[in-house]
Amino acid sequence: MRKPTAGELFYSVAFDRKGTASDGAGGTTTTFAEQFACRAAYVHLRGGESVQAARLEGQHPQVIRVRTSSQTRGVTTDWRIRDKRTGDVFAIRDITPGLDRQFIDFLCTTGVAT
Repeated sequence: MRKPTAGELFYSVAFDRKGTASDGAGGTTTTFAEQFACRAAYVHLRGGESVQAARLEGQHPQVIRVRTSSQTRGVTTDWRIRDKRTGDVFAIRDITPGLDRQFIDFLCTTGVAT
């Protein structure tokens, strides 16, 4: 696998943290609030049995790669990633720091509840 470059970070994404807010009737509801935004690259997965099975279920697994920072290192799997241009929402399934410590890969899925 080749080393990623900063020039591949074409997309603008926002990282949203899960929280709670009042629903106006004395209860609470789950909400997501944007914490920060950065540039990202999308790496579409192909081929494996689990990827093909997910697509049959209407899900699209892919990797979203961003530069490492104090903000991106603080992200956990209960957050979500949102494409700022299209509004697409990605549920974070796994987080893998790069071996070169320059990038972090987020294994994400669309088409599922976050």
